[in-house]
Amino acid sequence: MVHPGGIQTEMVTQSNDVPADYVSVTLGRIGQPVEIARVVAFLASEESSYCTGTEIVVDGGMTLGAADG
Repeated sequence: MVHPGGIQTEMVTQSNDVPADYVSVTLGRIGQPVEIARVVAFLASEESSYCTGTEIVVDGGMTLGAADG
């Protein structure tokens, strides 16, 4: 299962502006749709053949709450 964090889509941004909340994410930016797609592609590939029942958080460190700021 993939748990995406904030991703820059119309649903999140409602415009071309990125919400200020994402500056405090550990990586300092909002995620891009391609970053989630790459994780999903990995899980759908033979490269992940030994991965079972795992949950992958793709949120730039948002759930860590360790950003400087």
